Amino acid sequence: MTISYKISPASLHAHLFHVSVYIKNPDPAGQCVYLPAWIPGSYLIREFARNIVEIRAESAGKSLELTKIDKHSWQAAPVSGILEIHYSVYAWDLSVRGAYLDQTRGFFNGTSVFLAVKGQEKNTCNVEITAPEGKEYKNWKIATTLARHGAKKGQFGGYKAADYDELIDHPVEMGAFSQISFKACGIPHDIVIAGRHSADLKRLKKDLKKICEYQIRLFGEPAPFEHYVFMTMALGDGYGGLEHRSSTALMCNRDDLPLVHETQIKTAYRQFLGLCSHEYFHSWNVKRIKPAAYAPYDLSQENYTRLLWAFEGITSYYDDLTLVRTGLISQQEYLDLLAQTITGVQRVNGRTKQTLEESSFDTWVKFYRQDENSPNSLVSYYAKGALAALCLDLLIRQQTAGQKSLDDVMRALWLRYGKDFAIKGEGVAEAAWEALAAEVTGLDLKSFFDLVLRSTDELPLQALLAGVGVDWQMRAAVGAADKGGWIDKKLPPVNTLGARTSSEGSFVKLSHVLDGGAAQRSGLSAGDLLIAMNQLRVTSGNLDSLLASQPTNGEVEILAFRRDELMQFNVHLQHAEANTCGLRLKPLSDDLSITRNAWLLS
Repeated sequence: MTISYKISPASLHAHLFHVSVYIKNPDPAGQCVYLPAWIPGSYLIREFARNIVEIRAESAGKSLELTKIDKHSWQAAPVSGILEIHYSVYAWDLSVRGAYLDQTRGFFNGTSVFLAVKGQEKNTCNVEITAPEGKEYKNWKIATTLARHGAKKGQFGGYKAADYDELIDHPVEMGAFSQISFKACGIPHDIVIAGRHSADLKRLKKDLKKICEYQIRLFGEPAPFEHYVFMTMALGDGYGGLEHRSSTALMCNRDDLPLVHETQIKTAYRQFLGLCSHEYFHSWNVKRIKPAAYAPYDLSQENYTRLLWAFEGITSYYDDLTLVRTGLISQQEYLDLLAQTITGVQRVNGRTKQTLEESSFDTWVKFYRQDENSPNSLVSYYAKGALAALCLDLLIRQQTAGQKSLDDVMRALWLRYGKDFAIKGEGVAEAAWEALAAEVTGLDLKSFFDLVLRSTDELPLQALLAGVGVDWQMRAAVGAADKGGWIDKKLPPVNTLGARTSSEGSFVKLSHVLDGGAAQRSGLSAGDLLIAMNQLRVTSGNLDSLLASQPTNGEVEILAFRRDELMQFNVHLQHAEANTCGLRLKPLSDDLSITRNAWLLS
């Protein structure tokens, strides 16, 4: 039995989608419908049902009682005929997770707009997507990987999905967007960019083709989809991505995109390519190779797993590794990115308190709900997970004399769990990932996994990188903008407050106060607005120079507002901690050069 949906951009100025659901065989006891509370890939309860502004039921043209039974569910009165549910969804979430609608574009994830029919989630779904009314929208078109069911390519009309899970895993972009296409390993790919931009689409197409073909071949042809779409919203200030089974929703700063006159890969464009690489890799690692806790998803509540380090962290490892392996960046550029990741992890005291498994498990209450104390209490399973993946890859390569690598583990995961997931529906059990890694490599990896996943000890990065000819440097930061990288010149000690800052109007705001730092020891707190240091005004432009002008380990008087009260603090400055990483290639013997190239160029 088919569930039918109709979605219309009904009121662009009021940002409302109108949605109808037609249920041919409703539950005779009274059909329940519900909207998911979260979206796969973004592990936070988001309460999408709060955006339903009006909802009603009818059958055979007559109104029917519809009772709300919890925060995201409704139950209709019993009826023998076709049940119709009509509702409006407020769509003003300019992110990759929700729904958005105005006179410039429309976008939605199914989790935000399509009610599920309880007990009939396995039924096929038909969707009619209608165009907005008005001649000014005659050039609007659609980008989605939903299968067409009457609609012409890129046009409004009929689409279909095998079940509800498939229905909500194909976001839809609508508007007068830019589009360019290419094939990777014979598979059609589209790049769609909404928003104003001046991107060199031919350059973007060429670079993304390299990324896609590399990752398809890493896991083995054919690709697990018949068509793929990169949906990108270009903004003045934006960044983010969310994976789906055959597409990704992306946001970027329009200046991140390449321009026709640019011949080099600028830093911002490199970051965007890394984001595309990350989300594309998820087509295998999390969309099809899944934790058992997600097979299937329970979208009404939190789904706990200790394996997110493997699904997000390993994906974060391969995103930039793909760039160097495809020649889009140099080996030294890759090491600079790696050094920035190491620096980011070293600068959070939470790494000494939270393990990677705990970080994965607690994502629902910590990672996606970060506050001013987060650097002191948590570590990112993305960043530290990527470093754990690096350590595992290098360890396997070194202990098997280059015969095995993390690549082999990922291919084995694909063959055992991912390739036939649509048929078997089997996810990776909590202990199975480690067991498979040991099986594939022939190594006893228990002590390694105990160290990197279940302890807060430092990762063995320096020793493992030395084994592939990478020099290691840990130094103090030379200012707030220093995110890592090798510095040849030995620099004098730098004074620090032991806090992170941001701008709030004309003030410097302490956004995070780090454990044991000078600010915390003096009584300064997150949220305080710095006014003056030793009777000189503090600004975002002069804070570093004011600190540098003070005697080493000297004491300063700081005036700050806390709420609306002026407070005075005597701060004993500290030297900046050596928590900033630099990495560089060193000349190697032929044997070590082969090992390093196998890692970075395979």
